[in-house]
Amino acid sequence: MPRPRLNPLREDRIHNEAIVDASPEEQALGWYYYLRERIRFPFPAICAAANPRSPLRKNETATVLRMAPENACEHDILVQIRWQNRKIAVPLSQLEPVAGDESTQEAIKDWHYWVNRATSSEIR
Repeated sequence: MPRPRLNPLREDRIHNEAIVDASPEEQALGWYYYLRERIRFPFPAICAAANPRSPLRKNETATVLRMAPENACEHDILVQIRWQNRKIAVPLSQLEPVAGDESTQEAIKDWHYWVNRATSSEIR
């Protein structure tokens, strides 16, 4: 996925709401709580990109049920999905919501933006 252009409004929201005053080591936790507060579960999603840590293939659909436990999200944001009659955790960065309220859509877009603009010193 190409690196997105700098978006001042999104940058402001991220730095003042998601990772406010967080050291690089604390940013994952900031993101976890930011997303947990803004995403309304469950919602349908489509896999936008394959990921070697996930069994989902591009264009597969799944129902996103909830955030994975906090301790599972220390290095990446994972969400629990229902997929092929099982519940598994996959990276949120590979999913695009098919439906969801405005808060859910915006929060996930914020996360995708952050991941796609990440540098080596930021979480990924």
